[in-house]
Order: sequence, then C-alpha cells, then structure tokens
Amino acid sequence: MAVIAAIWGSWTVLLLPFYAWWLTTFIDLASGLDRENLPTETARADLFWYRLITLIWFPVQAASIYGMIWWVTHTDHLSVIEIIVLFFGVGTISGTVGIVYSHELMHQKTRLERWMADLLLGSVLYSHFRSEHLLVHHRHVGTPRDAVTARFGESFYRFILRVLRECPGSAWRAEAAMLARKGLPATHRSNPFWRYGALQLAALALAVVVGGWVGLLLFVWQAISAIWQLELTNYIEHYGLTRKHLGDGKYEHVQPHHSWNAAHRGSNWLLINLQRHSDHHYKPDRPFPLLQNHGPDQAPQLPLGYPVMGTMAMVPPLWRYRMDPRVRAWRRKFYPEIDDWAPYDCAATPQPRGA
Repeated sequence: MAVIAAIWGSWTVLLLPFYAWWLTTFIDLASGLDRENLPTETARADLFWYRLITLIWFPVQAASIYGMIWWVTHTDHLSVIEIIVLFFGVGTISGTVGIVYSHELMHQKTRLERWMADLLLGSVLYSHFRSEHLLVHHRHVGTPRDAVTARFGESFYRFILRVLRECPGSAWRAEAAMLARKGLPATHRSNPFWRYGALQLAALALAVVVGGWVGLLLFVWQAISAIWQLELTNYIEHYGLTRKHLGDGKYEHVQPHHSWNAAHRGSNWLLINLQRHSDHHYKPDRPFPLLQNHGPDQAPQLPLGYPVMGTMAMVPPLWRYRMDPRVRAWRRKFYPEIDDWAPYDCAATPQPRGA
C-alpha cells in the first residue's frame, strides 16, 4: 500500500491509515472474536515462524521508511499535502506494526531479539520506551507511579502530554538506579541510553544522506505519527484501571483485571495478540502466540478492537461516553470495598472503605 500510494498519489495516500484504523475494524466485525488459546507449554522451537515475523520486520520497515524518503525527494509528481499524508501512513507502518513488534522483541531473552527491538525504536526516535516499559511500566502499572496508566477521566491529549514530559526522565532514573545498585555511575558505558542515542542519531543521519533536509523532516514526521499511535494504544490499555493500595506504598500484585482486553480477531492478527493485554501483564515473558484470552469474569473487555478505540480516544466526549461506565462497572465488580475513588482520579492513592 505504501508503494501504491507513492507511485499513484491522489486518494491512494489514504490507504495505509484506512487499512490500519478502519479496514481492520471491518475485518473484526466479519471474523468475530477469537477466544481460543494455544497450550502455554508449547516449546519455543515450535514458535520459529512466529518469531521470524518479528525478526525480519526491521529491514522491511527500514526499507519502507528510507525507500519512501528517497522516492519523494527524487520525484516531483506528489503534492506537498500528498507527501504529508503519505508519511503519516508510513508512520502507521512504524507505529502500528513496528513498535508493536519491538514491544514483543524487547520482552524476549536473546541478544538478537533485543537488538531488533532497539533498532525498531531507534527508527521512530523513541528508544527510551524500552527502559520505561520494562523497568517502570510493568512494575508500577495501575499505580500513580506509572505515567502510562491513563487516569480515569483524563483525556488522551492530557495523557500524551504527561507521558512525553515524564517518561524519558523516568526511564533514565530507572536505568541509573540499576547501575547504582552495581556501584556504577549513571554515565557508565553499560547504560543503554548511550546505545539509544547512537541509534537515533544514525537514523536521522541516514535520512539526511538519503533525502537531504527534506528527508530529515519526513523522517521526523513519520516518527511523530508512530509515537502518536503508540500512545493511543497505551492510553487504551489501562484507562481508569488501578491496583489496590495495601499501605506503606505497597500495591497488590498485577492481575488480569488490571488491563483492558479485546478478543477481536482481525485487530489481534494485525497487532500480534497485543489486545490480550491482561495475560501479557500477568505473564510478561510469554511469547505472543501463547498469550491467553481472559474472559469477562477475569478481565474487563473493550467493546471494539484497538484501531477503532484509538479513533474514539481522539474524541474525548465520545470516549468517556463509551468507557467511563465500563470503568465504574469494573470498580463495582473487583473493588466493592472501596467507596471513595476521587483520590486516585487525581493521580493519588485510593482509600479502602473506612480508612
């Protein structure tokens, strides 16, 4: 679709966002829900073809990004608006697929897979996401210490500004704390932020080599588009869901009911089961083919898949109309003992009944 849009221009530049946001939703409606689970004891060797999909994606994505930069800076048949929309679509590739695949890869143990994750994140100028996700989000999800847990009543626009402001520093502090426990300074060469910076500078430099300063601007635009789509997903995944405070700064263990689930088949194909998010947080090391579907008794369910929910999130009144009643129902079901949720809605700690 990117190639078609680059060659033909006109309305075809809308193909990529239309596919990712709307056609996938139509596929969801046609294909229904997928509640089947592969056995969790499936051997890693039997998942070779699944893993290969994620491993080969970086060269595919790099070719897409830099190939499009070269094409539009060496041809003149596309208007400025067509180029802008085209690279928003390229960002759909690197955000909807690339960052999702990097998320899968960063959770794996092999050096190759983690390097692929870093390369993918470097290509969207969001390398700190790995440190933030692994060291902060998974530890503190559903608590005020996690910036990526969207607060109840918080619009997407307030959420993304808060995340962009807080997460890079939070990721740095988490890595610095790990080094400090080893007796090393934050500036030690083993701090992955050195690698993050080098990869991002290399990605920017290559954009200049391929397409000059226009190529640099187009590269940054696709990165912004990708980050926007990532944070839409982050907003959806935990909106309004909290872990119970046990006192002394401690919280209950993460459970399946602390993430929104979606069993819609088409969008789970596109997002390699990311919508089985409850199981991902429950068992973070589980490869995507083995993620288990959790039903309504175990985890809250989204009414639709991530693509259309992301569109809805960009219209705050519509989002709150559809989602706030579900959050209230979740609270009544899983935490009937908590009367006053106002403190947490202000990013503080919910108090149990009688506290």
